[in-house]
Amino acid sequence: MNSLAAFGYGLAATGFVALFLLLLTGWRGRFKGSHFVLAVAGSAIWAIVAALNAAYGVPGFDLVLATEVIRSILWIFFFLHLLKPLAAGNQLYTRLLGYVRLGCLILGLLMLVMLVDVPDLVAQLRPVAVQLEFSLVGQLLYAVLGLALVEQLFRNTPVEQRWGIKYLCFGLGALFVFDFYMYADALLFHRLDAAIWSARGFVSAMAIPMIGITAARNPDWSLSVFMSRRMVLHTTTLLSAGLYMLLMAMAGYYIRLYGGQWGGVLQITFLFGAVIVLAALLFSGQFRARTKVFFNKHFFHYRYDYREEWLRVIGLLSGERRELPLYERVIWALSEIVESSGGLIWIRSEKGNFRLRGRFNAQHAVEAVVSGTDPMAHFLHEQRWVIDIDEFRRDPEKYGELVLPPWLLDNNDSWLVVPMFHDDRLLGFVVLLQPRAPQSLNWENLDLLKTVGLQAASYIAFNQAAEALAEARQFEGFNRLSAFVIHDLKNLIAQLSLVAKNAARHKHNPEFIDDAVRTIENAVNKMNRLMAQLKSADVTGENRRVDLVNELQDVVAAKSGGVPEPVLRTDVTQAFVLADPDRLSSVFGHVVQNAQDATPPDGSVELRLRLAGDQAIVEVCDTGTGMDAEFIKTRLFRPFDSTKGLTGMGIGAYECREVISALGGQVMVESQAGVGTTFRIMLPLVDS
Repeated sequence: MNSLAAFGYGLAATGFVALFLLLLTGWRGRFKGSHFVLAVAGSAIWAIVAALNAAYGVPGFDLVLATEVIRSILWIFFFLHLLKPLAAGNQLYTRLLGYVRLGCLILGLLMLVMLVDVPDLVAQLRPVAVQLEFSLVGQLLYAVLGLALVEQLFRNTPVEQRWGIKYLCFGLGALFVFDFYMYADALLFHRLDAAIWSARGFVSAMAIPMIGITAARNPDWSLSVFMSRRMVLHTTTLLSAGLYMLLMAMAGYYIRLYGGQWGGVLQITFLFGAVIVLAALLFSGQFRARTKVFFNKHFFHYRYDYREEWLRVIGLLSGERRELPLYERVIWALSEIVESSGGLIWIRSEKGNFRLRGRFNAQHAVEAVVSGTDPMAHFLHEQRWVIDIDEFRRDPEKYGELVLPPWLLDNNDSWLVVPMFHDDRLLGFVVLLQPRAPQSLNWENLDLLKTVGLQAASYIAFNQAAEALAEARQFEGFNRLSAFVIHDLKNLIAQLSLVAKNAARHKHNPEFIDDAVRTIENAVNKMNRLMAQLKSADVTGENRRVDLVNELQDVVAAKSGGVPEPVLRTDVTQAFVLADPDRLSSVFGHVVQNAQDATPPDGSVELRLRLAGDQAIVEVCDTGTGMDAEFIKTRLFRPFDSTKGLTGMGIGAYECREVISALGGQVMVESQAGVGTTFRIMLPLVDS
């Protein structure tokens, strides 16, 4: 008597019987519900028999194994019924499910026949006989198949409905995993471990609440199950790998049994080699490609899951793998559609030729330039076909007057030429290399390739536009820098020209000579600072405390040679701001110069300085021609827009606003045509 095993299986039996009675009272003859009730009933009978055997030794262990066979078949049949919507409209898949049912029944009958007069394995810990070994292998097959069906049900149920079946999958998945572990251990070590067998009852009892929750959440079992290509492939791979390792384990057992003295060494070597072969197959791109082609050809109406394909393509093109250049990602996106091993991409240049811009898994690339008038480029533009190079070699007449370049036709690795169009223009084309597995192309392949080619072309065009914009911005920055420099030089030239103009009349005047020297010295200092700024590509200069009163007095003095002569009116003795003196002087000088240019000789130009709280307000007022509101709104502060023709740079007002804004100030303009203009500049004060 094994009291621990008896208690575990007794607990499981109690749980399954209780669940069966609850289901029986709520079952109303639903078809799927009947299979669930039968599976629970079979599990209850199996647990009762196992508990009696562990407690009293009767009934015999052969009956325990027989009821377990029936339990496994009932659960597998229940999952097959839940997955029946997968086969809707697919006769081949329907037949496959039928074959699985038939195989389960035949295997079960053979196992039941083999279990006649089976001794108690737990008590008789001796090498397993041939008929018992077959029974263990059968139970392993049921466990592997059960796991595959659990995964298929979970993966192919919509996410919003998984809450209804996830606990069933967890509970029965745990039972199948435990069965696989127990019987694999028994098969490899030629005995059924008593501890594992005893723990199995408790594991089964723990799974019952999860099965019960699932029953409560699915009173009518109306699950919307769909077929996922990826999950079909993964499930089949998992099932095949399990069967493969099971067969290898059996082969290893016989090698050990009949290998004599070297049996153990040969068994370990054989099993290790089998694992290496399995890993090589699972990681083989060619093997995966052949498997994918087989399933797409025989199990589905369409070759592609278009949602998955489109999400994959968009993910690649939009930058999921940013470590790869865009052109390589385009090749990758196209090659995955037809399981191509790689490819090359040609893009139209500014001169209209097509140049090689990228390669993906292509070792030997031909640096060929395809002319815009090349027959292949003309054919792609006119026909918009995907060119099958192998088909062209077999039947060139199908492609009319197409002539392929020798470098492409003579390259046996070349397979397909996929055009890419943008704005009804051939932007480029991709040459895909031979596939990993033989492919038969049809309208689906070709249409999807052309559609992805269109999408890829839009991404390439966007990328080219972004590059052109970045380059244009660099030129814009350079041009703006040059314009600022020229504007400063223009002001310096104006000052020096004024000195040269008055030199003939006042060269004998000592005061004029002193003023001229100061002007020249000031110009030299400004040019030196300008050169330093150009070397560092920075024309902003360095900010420091500046007295606005002194700055405005200097500006008035500098512009006193013009007409009308500017006048400074202020009661302020000191007003310090934080600014670059040269830039600030240039701003005020420009505003005063503009006021003089717009005002007749009998008019007036006044500079006013006042303080308002923590701000200094400078106003430059003139009685000139004025400006209308539309001009102030749309053109006054626009860079490189001048009303002075070729003599103006069009950056004076723009520079004024930019410099003042950088200092935390504001520029406001009030003007009336025929009356005059007031430039109001507000700057934050700093402590004196």
